[in-house]
Amino acid sequence: MSILKIYGHPLSRTFRNLWLVEELGIPYENIPVAPGPTGSRLPEFLAINPNGRVPAIDDDGLVLWESLAINFYLAKKHGGPLQPSGIVGEALGLKWSYWAVNEVERPIGLWAKHALVLPEAECQADVRDSAFGELKAPLAVLDKALEAQVWLAEPDRFTVADLNVAAILYRALWADLKQFPRVDKWLRSVWERPAARKIRALRGDLKPEGPLYADSPAPL
Repeated sequence: MSILKIYGHPLSRTFRNLWLVEELGIPYENIPVAPGPTGSRLPEFLAINPNGRVPAIDDDGLVLWESLAINFYLAKKHGGPLQPSGIVGEALGLKWSYWAVNEVERPIGLWAKHALVLPEAECQADVRDSAFGELKAPLAVLDKALEAQVWLAEPDRFTVADLNVAAILYRALWADLKQFPRVDKWLRSVWERPAARKIRALRGDLKPEGPLYADSPAPL
């Protein structure tokens, strides 16, 4: 059996899959394909993912695209603590993962672009503030859900559902989440997990010691 291949750079959405395999302790090879014409748009990668996007995996001949689908596949294949139990657990995991894609991925990315990524002269405060305003309703939904239980798909353990949602909300670590105290606590605790810290170090945006702080290097 060949080793799992994960295509994509840790600074892309590939970090979601790298985090999961580190949690599970799966042997893997990361091929750091960059997004764009010098990487994911080259013919050799288009043969793997004709969409020209990362990540993609090759698991002993099975090629998959889409970071969250990859995570659900690997969590189910390898079992263990990350796979939600039963049909209800799986449904909750899918619900929260799709929710994060539909409700928070675009506005958190737009907020981060104008709050963290762009040079100050290019940042647009109105775009930044509008994007954060758009996040408030879904973050309130998540905060309310975390009032009932600590984790999203299982009452007593971290699963792929928490990993997927926390990965999409990664840049919210640099946002002011005081209005959403349960989200803030949950998000920071999840990103303190050893596997998560290892991926942050791979990305180059983790302080060498100490917990997560808003003044740590900003994510790309």
